[in-house]
Amino acid sequence: MAAPIAPRSHPLDGLWQAPTLIWVVLGGLGLATVLALAPGVTADRAVYFGLAAMAIEWIALLTLGSLYLLRHGLSHTRALRVAYLALALLVLNTWLVCALAWWLMGEAWSLTPGGWASLVARLTGIILVVGTLGLGAFQNHWRARQLAVRAKQAELEALQARIRPHFLFNTLNTGAALVHQRPGDAERLLVDLADLFRAALGGPREIPLADELALARRYLEIEALRFGDRLRVRWLLPDSLPDVAVPALSIQPLVENAIRHGVERVPGGGEVAVSVIDDGDGVVVTVTNPLPGPTGSAAVREGHHVGLRSSRARIEALTDGRGRLTTREVDGRYEATVRIPRHPST
Repeated sequence: MAAPIAPRSHPLDGLWQAPTLIWVVLGGLGLATVLALAPGVTADRAVYFGLAAMAIEWIALLTLGSLYLLRHGLSHTRALRVAYLALALLVLNTWLVCALAWWLMGEAWSLTPGGWASLVARLTGIILVVGTLGLGAFQNHWRARQLAVRAKQAELEALQARIRPHFLFNTLNTGAALVHQRPGDAERLLVDLADLFRAALGGPREIPLADELALARRYLEIEALRFGDRLRVRWLLPDSLPDVAVPALSIQPLVENAIRHGVERVPGGGEVAVSVIDDGDGVVVTVTNPLPGPTGSAAVREGHHVGLRSSRARIEALTDGRGRLTTREVDGRYEATVRIPRHPST
């Protein structure tokens, strides 16, 4: 059973993304420019800039590489402690790169009147000053981000607490009608309903994809007792489901929309298709349903949008914005597609 998750984002997660790497490189070039233009530089400033930029970029890349190697051990470490460790690694790598450069070049070129010692002192001083200011800014930013995530989770909990009254009433009425005629089906209906309520009231969390599809299957079994032959379900699943976690109640609401705004509004009913594809980088789940005639299309689209908001919010919040929910109309059918990326550490 999956436990409710706290905000799983970690400050290290953003270090391996392209925008962060680009800003690190640009920041290193900016620092090299400041050093090259500083008073007291007697050597050719262009050459000084080139060597300083090379040293700074190596320092930054070594620090990022060190944090990447330590990412698993730091995954449960408090954000502020990670920030202090990053500052310490930055200073140590500064000394390491400068020592290696001095060992290779010696005094072949005088960087400043004070030589290598002056460069090391300047770099260390700049790193300590900027790093200390950065720690304060980071602490405020991280606290604000955590508060924003908690607020989003509270919103998700409120969304999950809203059980659709019409579905509950229809299900209970169906169960009451089946009690005497088909008691076995009535018992199965109540068990499926209990599972759906348990998931809805469980709070924002992640569960295995197989469990989320099982919830959707239970919902479809309940509706099949009500619609009979009007509801046809087609599952397009791989032989082995991908071993990935998805936000709870991210797929089931799409199936519910497919029936409410598709099958239920088509006189002869229709087919709901659920497909799962593993493309290596993540999992793509698609739910399709028939669309009513042209006169009902606008209302159906609006109905879908109302129902999809909670799924989209849940997916984006519990995947740190990396998950996506898209919709479109194709050949008279409504298609909702969820993409759940794999966790960066897997």
